[in-house]
Amino acid sequence: MNPVGQVAALLAAVIHVYIFVLEAVLFPKPAGYKTFGVPESDVPAVRPWAFNQGFYNLFLAVIAAVGLILLHTGTAQAGRALVAAACGSMIAAALVLLGTNRRMIRAATVQGLAPLVAIILLVVA
Repeated sequence: MNPVGQVAALLAAVIHVYIFVLEAVLFPKPAGYKTFGVPESDVPAVRPWAFNQGFYNLFLAVIAAVGLILLHTGTAQAGRALVAAACGSMIAAALVLLGTNRRMIRAATVQGLAPLVAIILLVVA
């Protein structure tokens, strides 16, 4: 995997850690729930779902990061597989987001562009 693809995968991981923070840590605060367009009155009902979803995003970030570490520690094949699995899942989630709400194109682009670049450069390399 070339260096640009690795940077894209790392950026995808960082973005997903940020999403984790928004969903699992900041969601009860206006900075969290307003980001997702959730009215304050719905926060108690949505909070458990957001918390759970935040951890999904954190786990994807960890998988991508472990894959990048393995690329540099002599287990490149396993590293590429983990990066591909994590970034592929991130892209799929972005497509689901876009497919369920076209107004979320900006969020889907933020969520999916870096992993898409990483996957393309992984395949091309």
